[in-house]
Amino acid sequence: MAADTSPTIVWLRDDLRVADNPALNAAVERGGDVVVLDVLDDESDEVRPIGSASRWWLHHSLTALAADLDALGAGLTLRRGPAEKVVMAVVDEVGAGAVHWNRRYGKAREVDARLKTALKDRDIEAVSHAANLLFEPWTVQTGSGGPYGVFTPFWKACLARDEPRAPLEAPASIPGRAVEGDDLDSWELLPTAPDWAGGMRDEWTPGSTGGRERLEQLAEERLADYHRRDEPGFEVTSQLSPHLRFGEVSPYQVWHRLRDGLSGLAAKNHAKFLSELGWREFSYHLLFHNPDLATVNYRREFDAYPWNDPHDAGLARWQKGRTGIPIVDAGMRQLWHIGWMHNRVRMITASFLTKNLQIDWRVGEEWFWDTLVDADEASNAASWQWVAGSGADAAPYFRVFNPVLQAQKFDPRNEYVARWVPEEGTDDYPEPMVDLKESRQAALDGYEAVKAAKNRA
Repeated sequence: MAADTSPTIVWLRDDLRVADNPALNAAVERGGDVVVLDVLDDESDEVRPIGSASRWWLHHSLTALAADLDALGAGLTLRRGPAEKVVMAVVDEVGAGAVHWNRRYGKAREVDARLKTALKDRDIEAVSHAANLLFEPWTVQTGSGGPYGVFTPFWKACLARDEPRAPLEAPASIPGRAVEGDDLDSWELLPTAPDWAGGMRDEWTPGSTGGRERLEQLAEERLADYHRRDEPGFEVTSQLSPHLRFGEVSPYQVWHRLRDGLSGLAAKNHAKFLSELGWREFSYHLLFHNPDLATVNYRREFDAYPWNDPHDAGLARWQKGRTGIPIVDAGMRQLWHIGWMHNRVRMITASFLTKNLQIDWRVGEEWFWDTLVDADEASNAASWQWVAGSGADAAPYFRVFNPVLQAQKFDPRNEYVARWVPEEGTDDYPEPMVDLKESRQAALDGYEAVKAAKNRA
């Protein structure tokens, strides 16, 4: 029986890499021409349109990916529109016999499920692959067979499983099939009026090359000092998050690179960094079982929390880094300038918004979604809910970070604040917009409404 050598479509999403890409490898192994397709879907109800900073990153990531594919003999076809319609149209155009993709785990998987059914109804091979998580969410279960809601037992269960597979090598070559597509510039992903991306251009190199450089920097330099990861003025965090978010580097590549050749303090810091990967896994575990994680309180009793009106409470001052609380303002300015914020400061700024200003966490989540280059549908939502107290693993949910004490503890030499808020202590710097003690008590009073709602349930 003759082998099926009809073309295969590889539909890329958040997996913009040629190495350790199971869908791409499977397409090459199947034989026949390969069409590599990326779809900008900002029309499907189940797909959340990406924010402004992520659009900037996507433009440059796709540029880098196209160059990597060209070197292997394949082009990158770009199309814009509802993904189901676009993929089926390309199937018809090239007479494809198979479509392969790597799985996603939020509400958009409904699109994937419908497409898989439609393809199989036409006897077209449709295969999804595990590529972007170390542990598939449905395979990690509690003793009673349900999902986890607390990180520590979740990660312990993950570590008790088999070692994650080794990363796959990139194909030596790809028999690419040329298909007409959009010009990337027509997607208008880059800011123009004004061009506010200068700080991001200086800070980042989107694409797999930039991701590999960050990973090597982590393994060779930063991991040795990773025990100081909570100090924003001391650059030891990996800054891999945007590369992982766009799939330019896979978690398998990170896991196995950090398993190799470590000694001394770096080895001692290894488990802690892997637990940070674990939080990413846990966030996707939560998203898989709660697809509305970005809009619905995980703890439904928080529906009773009496949030303030965001505009009356001074949302704009928080967004612009003009709260009068130096470490909060430093974080918000860092975010605006480079599209990224140190993780400890993310918690501080989020706590200030939700607990001192008592603004709904969803408002902050939307701002981060628009301004972060690593705006991840699972981690962003799960982290905001964790800080607000409405999420999983958030006990004691009434914890209120004191930003002044946080700055004293984690930026004791004022290095981080001085960089981003140089006018601190001058007449140009505003007075604190709220009294921290009074606003803390107001937050605790608000949590009494949550407790009452839980007791009534």
